[in-house]
Amino acid sequence: MRVGAAALAGGIFGVLGTLCFFLAFGTDYWLVASDNCGPYTWPTQATRAGEEDTNGTEIQVTAMVSEFPSTLVLHHEGFFWRCVFQVEPAAHPVLATLFTNQPESKVCVHGYLFPLPVAVGPVPHPSYDAAAVFRGFWTMLIILGLVSALTGGLLLICGVPCISHKLYKLGGALFIIAAFLFLSVLLLFVLWMEIVDVKRYILQERGEACPNVKVSVLYGLSFMVAAAGVPLELVSGLVFMLVGRALHSSK
Repeated sequence: MRVGAAALAGGIFGVLGTLCFFLAFGTDYWLVASDNCGPYTWPTQATRAGEEDTNGTEIQVTAMVSEFPSTLVLHHEGFFWRCVFQVEPAAHPVLATLFTNQPESKVCVHGYLFPLPVAVGPVPHPSYDAAAVFRGFWTMLIILGLVSALTGGLLLICGVPCISHKLYKLGGALFIIAAFLFLSVLLLFVLWMEIVDVKRYILQERGEACPNVKVSVLYGLSFMVAAAGVPLELVSGLVFMLVGRALHSSK
């Protein structure tokens, strides 16, 4: 009876922790920043329908996408997207990024390869080398953490009807690994925020035209959700390890 109750509690913690990880992974609010520098311009590629070169390949035409904020530009970034849009001067950056408060003028680029695709000049750009290194490790750790959490959950689902202490232990161990991987993701993100020149990272080429710009950088809601999932996943893993040990001792 006690083993069943412990397994149920561990399952609840594990589900909540895994949901937190996937929510943090799927949302683009790890980094939230605002600045008053002015227009934000990104190079994007657009294809003219019907135009092809001599080899039959569609011609890619480079266009410039700009936003012209009168007061404040807000940035938010995650694994998939990096977006900017205009907000009112009195708006709080974190509250302005809520799902229910999205403006129509938002401009986004793919984030999982950032900053390399938007670098002007040689790639990799010397100004973004440090950000690219951190981004690579961050991407690898977050994917490994998700795979570990998902695999551990599947093993535990298989272990419940079989009452297999080996599956309980293995699933619990994978949950613990996922917790430490996401803890590494959080620590690496904090390290990146504190060491890398985030102001230059946010402004990029616009920074040369705005020497006195004010940049506000905050940890977003995705970061907070991931931080909440770490102890839940860790406790779940420890509980299932103990459940597996108890089942092994009872045989």
